[in-house]
Amino acid sequence: MRPLSILTRPQGANRALIDGSIAPAGYALEVVDEPVLVKGFRKMVRGLEYDVAEMALTTYLTAKEHGVAFTALPLFIVRDFHHAATQVRRDGPIVRAADLAGRRVGVNRGYTVTTGVWGRAALAEAGLDLGSVTWVLSGDEHVATYAPPANVVSAPEGRSLEEMLLAGDLDAVVGAGIDHPDVVPLLPVEAGWDALRASGVFPINHLVVVRDDLLAEEPGLAPALFNAFTAAKAEYVGALRAGEVATAQDRTLATVLEITGGDPLPYGLEPNRAVLQTLLGHARVQQILTRDVRLEDVFAASTLDLVG
Repeated sequence: MRPLSILTRPQGANRALIDGSIAPAGYALEVVDEPVLVKGFRKMVRGLEYDVAEMALTTYLTAKEHGVAFTALPLFIVRDFHHAATQVRRDGPIVRAADLAGRRVGVNRGYTVTTGVWGRAALAEAGLDLGSVTWVLSGDEHVATYAPPANVVSAPEGRSLEEMLLAGDLDAVVGAGIDHPDVVPLLPVEAGWDALRASGVFPINHLVVVRDDLLAEEPGLAPALFNAFTAAKAEYVGALRAGEVATAQDRTLATVLEITGGDPLPYGLEPNRAVLQTLLGHARVQQILTRDVRLEDVFAASTLDLVG
C-alpha cells in the first residue's frame, strides 16, 4: 500500500479515516502533526509539503488562479454559517450593516480567508457597500503573490483586532471570534438559518486538495480518496441521525439535517453547484478572483461525476 501524508483536523466527518478504520483502497493515510491547521494551509500552498490536505475553499481558489500545483476533490468536509462572524462594540455606533460605510473593519488574518469572504457577503446582503469600507488585516495571505484591492490595509504591528476594536480604532471585525462582554455580533445568528431555509445555501469552508503530480501518477487516487472520505462521512451522519451530538459542529450539522431532511455534508460537484457558484460570485465581487471560473476546471476530472 502506498503511504500518503495528509493534513487534516480531526472532526466527525473524517474520524474513521484518522483512526484507520476506513482507508482509501490501495493507500495508507499518515496524518501529519500540525497543531495549527492554518499553518498547514500555508505550508501546502507555499511548499506542497503534504500529499493530501484539508484546505480553505477561497485559499484554494486563489492558489489555483496563481498556479499552485494542487487540485481539489469535491469533498466539502467543513461548513458553517458566518452571519455572526462580524462583531462590534456593544455600546458603539454601529447597529446595522450599512453603518459601516466609510469605516474601518478588521479582518482576521488575510483578505482571502474563507470566513471573511462569507462574512463580507452577509454584510453586503444586509445593505453594506463593501467598496466603501477600509478592511484592516491582522495577517498576510497564504498565497504570497495575491494582491488585495486598494481598500485593504494591514493592521499596525503588534496590535490585535480585539485591542483595536475595544479602543475604537476599528468599528467592527470579521472572523476574529472575540470573546468579550463588550463585543457582540452585528448580524443575528438566526440570519444564517433564515438564509438556509430561503435559499438552501449552507456555506462551505474547507475541502480537500491533492498534489497534481500524484494525481497524474496515480489515476485511481482521487476516486479512492473520494470513496473513503464518503464512507467515513456516512458513518458520522448516521451518528448524527441517531442523536449522537457532542460538539458545536455536531449541533450545527444536526440542525441542518433537521431543517433540510438531507445530508448536511453532501460530497460531489453537482449537489454543491449552487453554493459553489454563490461563493465564486462573492470572490469575484470582492476582487479575490480576477476572472470567472468554471467549476469543472477546479476539481479533479475523475471525481466530477462522483456523489457521496
